[in-house]
Amino acid sequence: MSETWSVEEHLDDILRSVRPLEPIELQLLDAQGCVLVEDVPVPTSLPPFDNSSMDGYAVRTADVEGASEEFPAVLAVIGDVAAGSGDLPVVGPGQAARIMTGAAMPPGAEAVVPVEWTDGGLGGGPVDSMNARSADPAGGAGEVRVHRPVPAGRHVRPRGSDVQAGALALSAGTVLGPPQVGLLAAIGRGSVRVRPRPRVVVLSTGSELVPPGEQLGSGQIYDSNSFVLTSAARDAGAISYRVGAVADDADTLRATIEDQLIRADLIVTSGGVSVGAYDVVKEVLSKIDEGSGSVEFRRLAMQPGKPQGFGLIGPERTPVLALPGNPVSAYVSFELFVRPAVRALMGRASVRRETARARLETEEPLTSPDGKRQFLRGSYLPPAAGETHGAVRPVGGSGSHLIAALAQANVLIDVPEKTTLLAAGEEVTVVLLD
Repeated sequence: MSETWSVEEHLDDILRSVRPLEPIELQLLDAQGCVLVEDVPVPTSLPPFDNSSMDGYAVRTADVEGASEEFPAVLAVIGDVAAGSGDLPVVGPGQAARIMTGAAMPPGAEAVVPVEWTDGGLGGGPVDSMNARSADPAGGAGEVRVHRPVPAGRHVRPRGSDVQAGALALSAGTVLGPPQVGLLAAIGRGSVRVRPRPRVVVLSTGSELVPPGEQLGSGQIYDSNSFVLTSAARDAGAISYRVGAVADDADTLRATIEDQLIRADLIVTSGGVSVGAYDVVKEVLSKIDEGSGSVEFRRLAMQPGKPQGFGLIGPERTPVLALPGNPVSAYVSFELFVRPAVRALMGRASVRRETARARLETEEPLTSPDGKRQFLRGSYLPPAAGETHGAVRPVGGSGSHLIAALAQANVLIDVPEKTTLLAAGEEVTVVLLD
């Protein structure tokens, strides 16, 4: 391997070393966002019984054949059927049962007449609500006038019309979003076997860092990296823990990392990975005992984010990704390397961000250093109807400290290593961040 690593070489090394987490059984709401590791069959048909899709009257079709406003069919109302009713009346010739949406169809009934097609059981003109009661408060001995015929099965949801018993509800590899969680609940599954969301611990280093909300002293800056990286880990699907800023002290950093290994599936650090006198992350992680794993620090042919560290440490060989300290470098590095690692731990089939092709909109040509893969921040507009390419314009400059411009970007403009100049109108690849 060359002394300078490419972006792909570094990412491939990470993905070779990261293994999906072992599956566990989780309750439905805890399993949201996780990857299913088992096929889930349907134990009971949905719906489990024929039921009404409307508020109205359950009838025999022969009894309302030819019904009209002028010559309505007059039926005896023998009772009410609400959703959840267990004791169902039997609908015979010349009879109807008042029925609510979702209620089981009573024996003998073949269709449902919407209440709007009736007089509501009052013997007068049509009404549009189910508030009216039949002549008998008990629900019997009343009458309803039906003004339109219905064919068999109209306004009825047949048993199994959604999904049949024995069918496959969800297959292994499915990512559980709200609709999938809802389906699992509907078929009676209270828990499922999934790969859990990884626990990602984020810490930034630097004696100059101050938590937001506190007063800045001379030479101090606010700690933004731990916030953006913790948020990015959460966005990637992880359970993220922000440790905050650790001072430039080797013993403190070593103790902090050792403490966090207990709850971490992945550790992310920012800062202290270059060649400065106080780059304690590199100092601490480079001197881990042989039996505790190792972290290798590399120079990558990329901008921003040239210095990177990666390794496996601790008894569980927990992955550690050490990112640069400049805010833009840290975030770009997260998107390129940490996010794929998080997704790999989750067992996701696709671990990388999607890309698209776009036309470059710029007043001045963009320059890029030869031999380095540059990732510029950009504002991207998807293609309009009938177009194949969207448009992208650079946001801010190439400086790795320009976090204000980063907040306006929704893509990274991916400039290849051998491209040194890009003019307006040229096609470029963009990494979609939304």
